[in-house]
Amino acid sequence: MQDIIEIRWHGRGGQGAKTASLLLADAAFHTGKYVQGFPEYGPERMGAPITAYNRIGSERSTVHSNIYFPDYVVVVDESLITSVDVTAGLKRTGAIVINSGKSPSSLKPFLKGFEGRICTIDANRISEEELGKNFPNIPMLAAIVKVSGVVDAAKFVQDMEASFRHKFASKPQMIEGNMRALKRSMEEVREV
Repeated sequence: MQDIIEIRWHGRGGQGAKTASLLLADAAFHTGKYVQGFPEYGPERMGAPITAYNRIGSERSTVHSNIYFPDYVVVVDESLITSVDVTAGLKRTGAIVINSGKSPSSLKPFLKGFEGRICTIDANRISEEELGKNFPNIPMLAAIVKVSGVVDAAKFVQDMEASFRHKFASKPQMIEGNMRALKRSMEEVREV
């Protein structure tokens, strides 16, 4: 039996859900795991709902379809919980992580009877405070790593710092801000 964790991301175009899923795949790959990270979207414009996926495991997966029964769901835009069935197929043993300043228990009535773990993180606030702009994807990425344990947290932080140093070589303030946002999110994610 394969040891595979499946994660489905829900966001809106331009919020970085696709980028976050690819960063998670890259971080997991650096720990020696087999990974898949891919988006699903059509010709939608900025702000339209998008879905992205991760499969992460100790063995190669021969499945290359969308993920219908995820272990974890990440919701980058809280407004999607009332317009998209974000808990569709979500395993009871799994968890949902929602970008919200609200408590996890206050969101439970909107999750169609989901009985698993509900987690929230105010990714918008964290990114505004640490980066000066609303980039919720890095806080959400850190939150799902913390909640799922899909990769070792210390190794993840180390890999992300190396990635940011490469990506933002000419913008050191972006490295520092993203690292602060990442670390804060791992500490501030709440669960019911």
